[in-house]
Amino acid sequence: MKPPALSRYVVQPSRHIHGVASVPGDKSISHRALMLGSLAEGDTQIHDFLESEDCLATLIALRQLGVSIEGPNGGHVIVHGPQAGRLHAAPEALDMGNAGTAMRLFMGLLAGQPFDSKLIGDASLMRRPMERVAVPLRLMGAEISTADGRPPVEIRGHTTLAAIDYEMPVPSAQVKSAILLAALRADGRTRVVEPAPSRDHTERMLAAFGAEVLHSDGTIALQGGQQLHGTRVQVPGDFSSAAFFIVAGCLAARQGLVLRGVGLNPTRTGLLDLLREMGADIRVRPWDQDSLGAHSPIEPVADIEVRASPLYGIKVAPAAVPLAIDELPVFFIAAACAQGETLVRGALELRVKESDRLSAMASGLAQLGVEVELLADGLWIRGASDGFGGGAIDSHGDHRIAMAFATAAVRARGPIEIRDVASVATSFPNFVASAREVGLQIELCPAPAS
Repeated sequence: MKPPALSRYVVQPSRHIHGVASVPGDKSISHRALMLGSLAEGDTQIHDFLESEDCLATLIALRQLGVSIEGPNGGHVIVHGPQAGRLHAAPEALDMGNAGTAMRLFMGLLAGQPFDSKLIGDASLMRRPMERVAVPLRLMGAEISTADGRPPVEIRGHTTLAAIDYEMPVPSAQVKSAILLAALRADGRTRVVEPAPSRDHTERMLAAFGAEVLHSDGTIALQGGQQLHGTRVQVPGDFSSAAFFIVAGCLAARQGLVLRGVGLNPTRTGLLDLLREMGADIRVRPWDQDSLGAHSPIEPVADIEVRASPLYGIKVAPAAVPLAIDELPVFFIAAACAQGETLVRGALELRVKESDRLSAMASGLAQLGVEVELLADGLWIRGASDGFGGGAIDSHGDHRIAMAFATAAVRARGPIEIRDVASVATSFPNFVASAREVGLQIELCPAPAS
């Protein structure tokens, strides 16, 4: 059930995290499976698709572009490759809702189509920057306009794109993915050079759909004109969703907590490295890919077991930040419960997410009594062995902020109220039920009358 527009969580101190749980399908992979299936010859079967608002925005937009899609039915989706491999102009603007990934990847997908397109979103998405994607696409010949760098994004029909060699100024899976999607319709071989590794879901999935993707010393190369072929995509559990329970387990699962079937793409799991550096007791049991046969997922999958242990503050290397960027909000909760000081720098990207996540986390932690300093590109936190006080937190309409502070209840001395939580449905539709399953005492409540 989608929470009401003005809703809140009330989380009581929750001392015992335990049990065995699963998390929803991976959002990043669900988006990409739909998009590549829409460009492929034949049918694509997607299993354990994430039926969240963000992913459904992608599905609806592809239907507007003429793609026939069955489902979702219990997480099962069938994408029928469009006739002659062509998309068609949408009758109106494509509404991405709150899905920044969808908007940026659609820019690449639509850049070489022979019709005009317009991309819009909700109030939060309409404030987010799009020029870092538009710039390399323009170098390929795409005609893209933004409103002072932000949506709406208008894309003029363009039948010929040119391959480019592009050195990315900062690591970004969304920028890289948009370029690679456009490269499928470009003349020549496109090369993208990364200054540091970023999520490689798009490269893995392109290969699964039959494309040849070359990797060498931080360079990804893709020849234009390749035909994709429909395939079977088994979506693993979303590591970013599991992250909230991983941290809760590290803080309060004295008897252990097991999370089943979580995607362990090595470009996504930097949080595990950071927590282990802090002293966390984390054990990973990879699934045997060979024994799964035809049901083997495209990406590595494992069960993750965590147990409560003392944590110690660390200085996070800037190079480690891109591999944990979406998990940093909940990492800050762990840091606030660790002995000593934790310093994170190089996380400027967090200022241009669904909210300014650095500011939102600093404000919320201070509200709960944590000693914290907001830096231009990070946070300094002094951990407190006695945990948090209770209090009211403004999530700023950001799903990761809301879920991170729900996790804080495992070390809270009083109830935590988290306001404006409707956005959680964009990535984790059944968060409350899943949180209760592992021991969080959480209630979804209407906002108080003004």
